[in-house]
Amino acid sequence: MDSFFLSWQRAWAGIGAAGEGGALFAQLMAAYAEPQRHYHTQQHLGECLSAFDGALALAEHPAEVEIALWFHDAVYDVKGHDNEQCSADWARDALRDAGVDTGSAQRVHDLVMATRHTAVPSAQDERLLVDIDLSILGAERARFDEYEQQIRREYAYVPGFLFRRKRREILKGFLDRPAIYSTPHFHDRLEARARDNLRRVTEA
Repeated sequence: MDSFFLSWQRAWAGIGAAGEGGALFAQLMAAYAEPQRHYHTQQHLGECLSAFDGALALAEHPAEVEIALWFHDAVYDVKGHDNEQCSADWARDALRDAGVDTGSAQRVHDLVMATRHTAVPSAQDERLLVDIDLSILGAERARFDEYEQQIRREYAYVPGFLFRRKRREILKGFLDRPAIYSTPHFHDRLEARARDNLRRVTEA
């Protein structure tokens, strides 16, 4: 809990929000602990924040990236199609309510929207945020396999044959990209292992 709160305090103060945002911090921690989640949990949030710590110097607006990480899976309905939109709207509204500059609040909104992974990001902070979110693909084999099991549990209502087909399509989409990671920091560290992980599960 301490590492989470230290990250939150740093980002909240860095973005110019009023107060400590303690109530919002508690709401977000509760959201990441919802029972329908198996991957999009506090574990995932913690891994993202840890990855950000190692790449903080790459951010143009570090506090915005860190706050966006806090919100990027804040709303997670496994049957929903607008989770990122709802999460992004929540972030923007909460930051505006806390007195954050409108431009900064909008950039956080746009960062969260980049985690839809519908396009390869071009702006530096978007590239960094997306690489952090996708860092699980380049995890050690045991963690990657756990991740796949966690995703399956989140979609337990989907029949096995359909889940396997759809999941293979999604993962192959990343594998077919010229590069999975768009920042040298993550590309150098994770690209090769991510491709090994993805080939292993899509060719099985």
